[in-house]
Amino acid sequence: MPRLSEVLAALDALWPPERAEGWDAVGTVCGDPDQPVSRVLFAVDPVQEIVDEAVKLDADLLVTHHPLYLRGTTTVAATHFKGRVVHTLIKNDIALHVAHTNADRADPGVSDALAGALDLRVVRPLVPDPTDTEGRRGLGRVCELDHPVTVREFAARAAQRLPATAQGIRVAGDPEALVRTVAVSGGSGDSLFDDVRAAGVDAFLTADLRHHPASEARAHTPLALLDAAHWATEWPWCELAAAQLDEISDRHGWDLRVHVSKTVTDPWTAHAASPLPTPSGAPN
Repeated sequence: MPRLSEVLAALDALWPPERAEGWDAVGTVCGDPDQPVSRVLFAVDPVQEIVDEAVKLDADLLVTHHPLYLRGTTTVAATHFKGRVVHTLIKNDIALHVAHTNADRADPGVSDALAGALDLRVVRPLVPDPTDTEGRRGLGRVCELDHPVTVREFAARAAQRLPATAQGIRVAGDPEALVRTVAVSGGSGDSLFDDVRAAGVDAFLTADLRHHPASEARAHTPLALLDAAHWATEWPWCELAAAQLDEISDRHGWDLRVHVSKTVTDPWTAHAASPLPTPSGAPN
């Protein structure tokens, strides 16, 4: 049975913390380096529901994509929800480790997992990491489909293959336009529009698209936009990361039991579809 420090060293080799963005907060939040680890749970969000799942699973380590504390704090009092998370983890001897933008930029990383879930062939990073001489690391991925499909068909594929959420998939653009190449980026991606346009792809699938950036992107080019739920675009990484740790465990003879949470922590819980707009586009 490995110690926590050994498992964390393996995770840092997969996702070196120095490759995270400067504003990010990655690495170990709590945990005793000498603590034995036999069971690990991967999830997107370090929320109480996931921590309670880790307790029921008798996990020794919780690995999440999103940070618990992205900004500084002066308290971990249990009167606050993040403080309750910390208290629950420590009381139950569960370590918490975060791999965020360092996992986004990894090879393979978050966007590789997203592309795999959509059955896309990765061609190159959307925003290459200048420190990677092989040109494989970076933010987002430029991908190709095996055969062209319409925007409508590609949106249906995304809705079917990504975890189900209340939002589903929103589309901007001609639903009947053909898609041969796609840029994907797990999580919030509307800061990447310049790179997407430079890539010359037919469609961009990401999350958290805001009105003005999306409107301006559509005004520049006929690029189709597909907006999925943030959580849904990043959850496939949990399965990829778990498989990577499984392989490391087998190689070292650790016999770790590695699990992926299937709990939906997307904050949106329901969706009411609007009636189709009138031809004039006037409000109701």
